[in-house]
Amino acid sequence: MQTACPWYRSAVSAVLRSSLLTGHGFSHGFSTREGGVSAPPFDSLNLARNVGDDPAAVAENHRRFAEALGVSGTRVYEVTQVHGAVVQRVGRADSVAAVRLLEADALVTGPASGPAPKNEALCLAIRTADCVPVLIADPESRAVAAAHAGWRGIVAGVIPRAILALAEAGGGDPSNFVAAIGPHIRVDAFEVGDEVAQEIEAAAPGCGAIRPRQPRPHADLSLVVRAHLGAGGVRNDNVDDVGGCTFVDAARFFSYRRDGSRSGRLLSAIVG
Repeated sequence: MQTACPWYRSAVSAVLRSSLLTGHGFSHGFSTREGGVSAPPFDSLNLARNVGDDPAAVAENHRRFAEALGVSGTRVYEVTQVHGAVVQRVGRADSVAAVRLLEADALVTGPASGPAPKNEALCLAIRTADCVPVLIADPESRAVAAAHAGWRGIVAGVIPRAILALAEAGGGDPSNFVAAIGPHIRVDAFEVGDEVAQEIEAAAPGCGAIRPRQPRPHADLSLVVRAHLGAGGVRNDNVDDVGGCTFVDAARFFSYRRDGSRSGRLLSAIVG
């Protein structure tokens, strides 16, 4: 009699949720580093395939995360992220493997034609390890978007472009959109150089994102993201922040700035 694989029946429980997205009926989640099978230094729920982790462990981690969202692991769409502002639209007929090779930093899908079976639901996901993950949804059309917003992508305009693409995909009014900001490096830990501070300040003048400190300024990326969501038409009371600093909380989050090449990656995803 064969013994079942000890990995198989364990599901991820340490997934963060937005009460706002949940309240509007969107399945979604922001992963933590808890609940996976990867060995140190990628312990335990590393969801990156290119950091030197055991591929079998990464595959199991992906299966667990997809299960926690109630979708098939074969329907989770990712792209090759390049810290830019390109938005990739995907549909149910698109190949997950082909989309993964495309360079972009946000994904969007159009309105659902009705409730999809578990093995056909579209799940849009982006990877982070300090950058800001942003999930956006249109409660009317049920179209969704996921954006990877590092400081370069924020300056390039990834958030307003994702909002515009979502509005075009679903035909909805951005004032009705709901958005959730996930765990990322927070202002107390995000020290930047003067040139970077100037670029971030120019991207959202007057929002107070740059804090003058010694020896170098610090940047609050969540304030810029909120400013860009607002500029795109999303009301501030329709924006939720689930909290968490990736740099400070080593027990729950991966952080590239803290751990460098020894860092795994988090996944933030929304089902449309």
